[in-house]
Amino acid sequence: MVIPDAETEAALIAKAQSGNRNAYGELVRHHYPGVINVIYRMCGDVELAQDAAQDAFIQAWLHLSTFRPGTSLRNWLYRIAINAALDVLRRDTKVADTDFETLSMPDPQAGPEAALLQKERTVAVQQAILALTEASRSVLVLREYGGLTYHEIAAALDIPLGTVMSRLNYARHQLKRSLQPHFIQMEIENG
Repeated sequence: MVIPDAETEAALIAKAQSGNRNAYGELVRHHYPGVINVIYRMCGDVELAQDAAQDAFIQAWLHLSTFRPGTSLRNWLYRIAINAALDVLRRDTKVADTDFETLSMPDPQAGPEAALLQKERTVAVQQAILALTEASRSVLVLREYGGLTYHEIAAALDIPLGTVMSRLNYARHQLKRSLQPHFIQMEIENG
């Protein structure tokens, strides 16, 4: 897939806003990997993430006329994606058992013990992220998994920059607090 430059993306957006579904399809193909990643990190379930991503892109299509040219489409889509993820989570109060093996690939040269340890760490981190409040999780996911800057997060979530910084600090502190005992225990058990 060819990544469109800003000028090409702007042209695709203009075409899509005038009803061109092919142009919108190109935008979706370009932004889908980032959107699905952000949503998955919000809800921790592959099927829920796929449902929410579909909802997000439908909502984006329906409201594309409200997108302001000159602003970041990625940030706009991520905001819609976060809201779609939260909506899906509210509808489906159980977060199903996730196939955590898909989160990371263990080193093929490492033995089975190292692979198990990696899997346990991945599960612990995902559970800790899911335990965060929606507001903290949104900021953390957009920063760490979406790659957005503080300013982009503030724009995407329509919150002040200071709020982004405090929520991110709080989220990181909570993760450290909740994961530290788990990792210490894993080190003791695994020598």
